[in-house]
Order: sequence, then structure tokens, then C-alpha cells
Amino acid sequence: MLQFMVLLLTCLPQGVYSAPITKCAGGEHVPLHYSYYESGDFIIGGIISQSYLISDPQTFRRHPSQGLLDDRLYFMASWTYYASLELLSTKGKFIPNYKCDLQDNVVAAIGGPNSPMWNYIANILCNYKIPQLVYGSVPVLNHETKAVFFHRMFPKSDHQYKGFLKLLLHFGWTWVGVIYVPGDSGEWFVQNVLPTFTQEGICFAFVEALPKESFSNEVYEMLELWHGAYKTILGSTATVVLLYGEIQSTALSRIFPLLKEYEDIPMKTKGKVWIMPAQMDFTSLPFQRTFSVEFMHGAISFAVPSKEVVGFQKFLQSRNPASDREDGFIKFFWEQAFDCFSPDSNKDNDNGIPCSGAEKLETLPSSVFEVSMTSHSYSVYNAVYAVAHALHALHSSQYKHRTMVDSGRWRFLNQQPWQFHHYLRSSMFNNSVGDTLSFDENGELIAGFDIINWITFANQSFCRVKVGRIDPMGPKDQMFTIAEDAIVWPSIYDQTQPLSLCNGHCHSGYSRRKVEGQPFCCYDCLQCPEGKISNQNDMDDCFHCPEDQYPSKDQVLCIPKEMTFLSYEETLGIILAALAFSFSFITALVLGIFMKNKDTPIVKANNRNLTYVLLASLLLTFLSAFLFIGRPVKLTCLLRQTAFGLIFSVAVSCVLAKTIIVVLAFLATKPGSSIRKWVGTRLAFSIVLSCFLMQATICTIWLAKSPPFPDFDMHSMATEIVLECNEGSAVMFYCILSFMGFLAIISFVVAFLARKLPDSFNEAKFITFSMLVFCSVWLSFVPTYLSTKGKHLVTVEIFSILASSLGLLFCIFSPKCYIIIVRPELNKRGQLIRRRN
Repeated sequence: MLQFMVLLLTCLPQGVYSAPITKCAGGEHVPLHYSYYESGDFIIGGIISQSYLISDPQTFRRHPSQGLLDDRLYFMASWTYYASLELLSTKGKFIPNYKCDLQDNVVAAIGGPNSPMWNYIANILCNYKIPQLVYGSVPVLNHETKAVFFHRMFPKSDHQYKGFLKLLLHFGWTWVGVIYVPGDSGEWFVQNVLPTFTQEGICFAFVEALPKESFSNEVYEMLELWHGAYKTILGSTATVVLLYGEIQSTALSRIFPLLKEYEDIPMKTKGKVWIMPAQMDFTSLPFQRTFSVEFMHGAISFAVPSKEVVGFQKFLQSRNPASDREDGFIKFFWEQAFDCFSPDSNKDNDNGIPCSGAEKLETLPSSVFEVSMTSHSYSVYNAVYAVAHALHALHSSQYKHRTMVDSGRWRFLNQQPWQFHHYLRSSMFNNSVGDTLSFDENGELIAGFDIINWITFANQSFCRVKVGRIDPMGPKDQMFTIAEDAIVWPSIYDQTQPLSLCNGHCHSGYSRRKVEGQPFCCYDCLQCPEGKISNQNDMDDCFHCPEDQYPSKDQVLCIPKEMTFLSYEETLGIILAALAFSFSFITALVLGIFMKNKDTPIVKANNRNLTYVLLASLLLTFLSAFLFIGRPVKLTCLLRQTAFGLIFSVAVSCVLAKTIIVVLAFLATKPGSSIRKWVGTRLAFSIVLSCFLMQATICTIWLAKSPPFPDFDMHSMATEIVLECNEGSAVMFYCILSFMGFLAIISFVVAFLARKLPDSFNEAKFITFSMLVFCSVWLSFVPTYLSTKGKHLVTVEIFSILASSLGLLFCIFSPKCYIIIVRPELNKRGQLIRRRN
């Protein structure tokens, strides 16, 4: 391993005011105050933007070097170019492209953390093909050739952007404010990244750029510049604010607490959850020493993973202005950190405290200095290790081509800077704490991000707690992990997870409706229409339950429907079964009475065989009601309507035959009538048989073409599944009913015309009344049947069958039974002749 590698460190001041470069008179070059140098075999250059000094705008009334030498410094491109060119010159002589010794070979340059500054550096160093390792934010390169020489000690930015999105979606934060620092990276983030957030359901309450000129000697001027942004932030209902910027953005945001005096700001919510990218490490300006850091409490940021390096704390404790007087930066830092002055300082020390050098860094609040290994420090540490490993690899590959000079120091022959890139880009090593480091094909560090929760304390200190991780190399389901219980939220939320929504959640049972003129995540909540539900918050549409389920009363879930049918276990089924059985028994009893008294005049008077057939058909009709009760199966579905249609057709045709026989019997009594030959049993049974065959034909066609079958009615009842017999063909069902209606109407008309015929046992008047009842029942059946749903559909049909059959039984046979049982003396032929005369 090569030895004697040292760091040439140049620390540039930061600020915002910049002046155009003017052509000035030549003279001695202005030295960089904050630099550190030590000679060695190879030099690792470092150009780092670390200090902030506030200045007035340049007036161009004096030579620029005067202001710089008086510590009135401001950041501008010329100083960055100057520092870059000094890396290419012999120490102490600002002559670019000329080196008067064999030392000071800059093999690589480490820089950061500001991306705009490194764009200027790249303009110089890329011309010399010097490898550049950048930590902090990654600059947006304007030229593809520059990217070849870049090695980023920063994971791929896409992982961080995806982490932002995962974090917002994980906590349901869809209403977000964005504050960004103008510049290449800020503008690129707004134009290219935020649209992808919108595609995933995130909308923005505001997207506000911070003022470009944010530094001034007058604090109140700075407050005025920031007042607009602060008003936007606190005036918004967004709880979560994404602050996207460079490292100095944290120092700028610390101005917020001073703006509380503006009482005209309508504070929609005081507690804001800040989300910050990894490049925004914590920084402070000297005058911010006493500023509160409470506004950072509960903030969430991303960070490049880091670990504590053994010996780092001891190294920090050994550093002080006396430890290395050539380090110009540490003296300046010491004065600012401990608010003291060095004896040789130009600082106004009338009221100051002299620096003793015995001050301890660990006594400083973390808002001023962190003694732990921060992500930026860890990145610089790894960058040095990467260069060392790459040099070792280059040395090993060229082992055969070497020479020894200067007391054993190795020099590589014909070494060019571009030859080093391959070894640096392809290096993979474990550092001293066991982390594996390597670069991808684009020179970006192969790593993820830690998710950090900021916890602040009253003494201006804070601590960073790792609560999650973005691991793009891990399994897909572990790419984003976060420990919600470990997060400390801003105090105002009392450890309740904050919500950041344009409006409250639309709870289950409601759906969202977009509000015209508002972002897409702003909506009204509408209750679901009847028959629909929503079982999650913020659903765009309500939906129907599956066919076998129905909505709950509050429309938040689907409840399974109960299977139902007219059964023998329920009250209605028991009542109908009891009625059917009772009427069947009465019909059988009437039939027995008639058969017992078959030779009496009242039984013989109107075709007793036809009477037996009528009573038998009525008996079967009452019994057919049992086919409609109970769980429908294939056999009962095939039989119930066809059996009812055939049996009822026989009954009605018997009534029709009886009526016709009465009329013909009266006409046959006239002298010379030829109708006498038609009167008799043969005609009656011909009528019954022909009607039966016609109805049987209709039933046969029905069963052959579209037979009934067991089915589930999912839709008729909201909360029930009705197990029923699907008629197969409603047309054929109504054909059967129509045919029976046709027979009933004919019977009614004929009976009505024959009701006054002179016959002691004339049934026409009873048939007329029975047909009136029959027709009334079935005419009311049709609209009732069509308007009834569920198992009550079967109830309507059973009731119609029982009522119409009972009407026939009662109207036709009750007078005869009365005579047979109660008035048997009237059931004699003599009485019949007497009544006729």
C-alpha cells in the first residue's frame, strides 16, 4: 500500500451575493486564507465549501483583493476557478500548467457539499482528466464528458426520490408543501421529480422557491425576504413540508423562528413535519448561535448511511489552533465556534474573549458542532479510502514497470490522470468499520439511504435517530422499511401521527367527489347510494356487493344473504299446509258422502260420475299445494305447475261439462228435439277429455322446450337468497293460466245463461257463483303475482289455488251436502217432482 498520501484542502466561503468578474489590473495573486497543505508522494486535493460570511453587495469602488484580505469574503465563480487552478500549480506559485518539481501530483480531488460550486470546479479539472469524488448533493452536469470523471460518494438520487414517495404514501400524506432552493438541482427536482409524485396520488398545497438573495448584513432585511415563504408555509393546511435544497438551506430555514412576530399570518396549523434530503446536513451561521432549533423537532430527513470510525473522536479532541498552525481554516472555525478571538486575528476584540486553545469541541451544542461521524464526514473518509485502494490497484497492475528514487519512494512511469479512472470506478473494498463500498457504471455509490428522525433539546442540541432505511439492493418488499413507533413527532401532535390531507378522510360508507377548481386530492365526501358500499377510506367510487351478499345499514361492509324458501318450519308454511290438508280432508269427506248416497236423486240428478271426477280433481288440486312448500328440487319444480295446470283444467272442464249438460237437458225436454241424443255421460267425458288433452299438450311443449328448474333468486330480496323454481318459460306458464281462464269464462257465461232454467236440482246458479269466485281470485292473482317478490310469490300462488278450489267446492257442493245431511227428506224423487211442478 502506498504511503505518504496527504490532503490539500481548500475551504471556500459560501454566500449568495455574487458580482460579475471584471478585468482588473495585474498584480500579485491573492492567497487563499483557509487552506491546508502537506507534501507527499501523491496529493488528494480537496475543495470544500464550508464557511459562511455575510457581506454587503459589491460596490466596485476598490480593488477586489482588498475586501478579500479584510475577510469581507463572498462566494463567486472566480474564487472556485482560482482554487481549482491552484491545485494544478506548484505550491506558492500560481502558474497553472507548470510544475517545477516532481511532487504535488494531484491524483484526485474531493469536493462538496454544494453542487453549484462543483460545476465550476469540473470546468477546470475535467480538462485535465483528474478524477473527482463528490459528496453531498450531486451536481446537474451540463456536458456528458464531465460525467466520465465524476465519482459520487452519494447514492443514486432516484433512490432518494423513491424514498420520498414511499414515505409520503406510507403515512398517507397526500397534501404536501414544497420549498426549494433555486438552482439547477432545485429546478430539476421540481420539473422532473414532482410530476412523478402527482402520478402516485400526491398533490401539492404550494411549490415555493426561496429568495435567491437570502443573506444580508441586516437581519431584518433577511426576515423581509423570507416573510413571503414563511407566510405561505404557515398559511397552508399542509402539515408536511418537503424542504429541498443544498447544505446551506438548513441555516436559512433557521430564520423561521424569528418570523413569529408577524401576527398577521393565519396559522392553519402550527406543527409542521419537515422532510429533507440527504444533502441538507445541519449548518449554522455565527449569529444563529442562540436561535431555537425547536422547529426541527420531529423532522424526517434522509442521510447517507454512516458509522462511527474508531479513533475519529480522539482525532477531533486533538485538534485545536495550536495543533497545526498551517491549517488556516481551524483558526477561523475556532473563533466562530467558541466566540473568541486569536491573538493574531484581525477580528474586533474589544469586548471579546481570547481563544485559549484548551476549549473542548464536545462542549459545543450539536447545533454548533457535531462530534459524531456525520454522513458528510463519513463520505469524505470513504472517498480517501477509495482513492487509496485505487492507487494500490494501479500500483499492483504496474508492478513490473517501476523504478525507485528518493530513498525508496515509488514513482510510476508514464502515468496519466485518465489511467486512474478505471481503477477508481471498478474498486470494491471494505473500509475500517466493515462497510463494503463500490461504484456503479455511472460512478455513483452503490448504497441506499437511512431515514433519520430529528429530536431537539432546550440547550440547542439535537440528536438524529435512525428510524428506517431505503435499501434498493434488498428484496422488493424490504426496499422501504420504517419503525413508526420509534418516530418522535412534533410536540403539538402529542405523539399522534400527523395527517396531511387537503380535507379529512372520506370514511367507509362514503365516496370522494372531486371539487371543481381544486387539486385532485381535494374532494367532497358523498354517502354511498342505496345498495352500494365502500369498505375503505377515501374510495373514489362505491360498489355493489356480490350477488350473495347485501350492504350493511351503514354501507361499510357486505353481509352474506340468508338462504330462504317457503318451508314447513315457518309459520306461514305451517298455516298453508294445514289449510291444504284441511280442504283436502273436507273434499274427501264430500266425495265419500256423495259416493255413499250415490243412488239418491240429488246425486243422480246431474251426472254423478262427472261429480266424482270434479271432487277427485279438487282433492288433487288441494294436495298439489304441497308441491309448492318445502325446498325446491328438480322433481317438484317439474311437477308443481304442470300438475296444478292439468288437475285444475280437469276441475274447470268438469264444471263446464256440468253446465253444458244442464242446458242440453232442458233443450232436450222440448217435443221433437234432436238434442236428446247428445245428453249423457259420453258428451260430458268428451268435454273433460278434450280439455285435458289441450292442457296436456301445452304442458308437454313447456317441459320439452324450457322446463322449470331449481334456481337462486339473488335480486328480488335485498337481504335474502330465494331458492325457487324458475319457470323456464314465463310464456308457457301464462299459457296454462290463460287456458284455465278461458274455460272458466265459458263456464261462467253458460252457467249465467242457464241459471233460471226450471229444474229443482239445477246447478247453474251455483256454478255461476262459483265461477264468479274463481275468476275473481285468478284475475287478482296476476297483478299480485307480478308485484310480489321472494318466497311470498309461492304463497300467492298457493293461496290462489286454495281459494279458487274452495270456491268451487263450497259453491257447488255445500247446498247438496246440506240437503243430504241436514234435510234428507228433500232428497226424494217425489219431492223433486213436486218442486218441479
